Amino acid sequence: MASPLDGLRILDLTQYEAGTSATQMLAWLGADVVKVEPPGIGDPGRGRAAVPTMDAPDRWYFLNLNGNKRSVTLNLKHAEGKALFLRLLPGFDAVVENFGPGTIESLGLGYEALKAIHPAVVFATLKGFGSYGPYAGYKSFDMVAQAMGGAMSLTGTRETEPLRAGVTWGDTGTGMHLAIGILSGYIHRMKTGKGQHVEVSMMDAIANYARVGFLVRENVGDPVPRVGNDIRRLAPANVYACKPFGPNDYVYVAALGRGMIENLVCAIGHPELVDDPRVQTANARFENADWFGGLIREWTAQRTKHEAMAEMQAHGVPSGATFDSGDVFNDPHLKARGMVQVVNHPTRGEVEILGNPVIIDHEPTQLRAAPLLGEHTAEVLRAELGLTARDVEALRAGGVV
Repeated sequence: MASPLDGLRILDLTQYEAGTSATQMLAWLGADVVKVEPPGIGDPGRGRAAVPTMDAPDRWYFLNLNGNKRSVTLNLKHAEGKALFLRLLPGFDAVVENFGPGTIESLGLGYEALKAIHPAVVFATLKGFGSYGPYAGYKSFDMVAQAMGGAMSLTGTRETEPLRAGVTWGDTGTGMHLAIGILSGYIHRMKTGKGQHVEVSMMDAIANYARVGFLVRENVGDPVPRVGNDIRRLAPANVYACKPFGPNDYVYVAALGRGMIENLVCAIGHPELVDDPRVQTANARFENADWFGGLIREWTAQRTKHEAMAEMQAHGVPSGATFDSGDVFNDPHLKARGMVQVVNHPTRGEVEILGNPVIIDHEPTQLRAAPLLGEHTAEVLRAELGLTARDVEALRAGGVV
């Protein structure tokens, strides 16, 4: 079966996580993504602040963000390296970058420069704060974006400081917005033959993710308070401890609406409460949240989180065990859906990787290992530009590739 994005060709200048997440998603869906890296260390994410070693040249961080891509090394600061990139350009549909502010322009490879050579190019850029606005020159990482986009103000409780989410919404989350933008530009190109400049800001993306959390400002004003896991207005929506009471031995219960409440009280062995006025309405459950929550805690304390989840779900009560990393990588449901796969890496051997959540025609994406640095340099330069093995060796000797 042909992959959905067969034919989409991308020159990938991204590094670390935010941009690489976008291009990996497109690679998973069938795009030919050629990752262009500087000779030597390559994408800084390969080392992630540590010197690579011969037996394990790439960190898990890189392996999890660059599968299904090809790697070419080009020294874009070298005149000949830049010239090779510009020669490659017309054969590709999109260029994607997430360098710091002003970096791509300083290389002479900004949108205007590339459009002059390849008018149909989709030029996609991801920045902490975009290319304009008062913060355009600011630098960012995931946690900075979470802070300034509003997510941290919503994460935690009234008693805690603002908390960074363990999930990298600012990086991978912004990358998903960028992937959508690239596809939008590509569709526009197919319709009109014209390229586009696609831009996504990490702060903008986080603000977008925070929009539902901010909805209660209509009722409470600013700032919207942190409420943690206990959504009391939707009581009994909360986490409940389970045996053996480890750090992640909790189940989240979210019984919203009359029918689910009836199912819940039956699930925890109190069917006599179906008509109890303390659980009849949302306001009543809010006023009696401590009492109701206590009954649930008594019940969950006698079960593991997986047992509690299974019993609740069997009664039609939305609930979920708090899966930790071990739960996720060993979960039979995720494995059945192809979300956990083993790939063979040329130096690390078998590596367990989380996969593509987008499933087409019930066929999970087949994952391929992230490329070694420059693994496909000769292959790409030969196929795209007709260079010989001797040509590539000369370029390598000159520090161009």
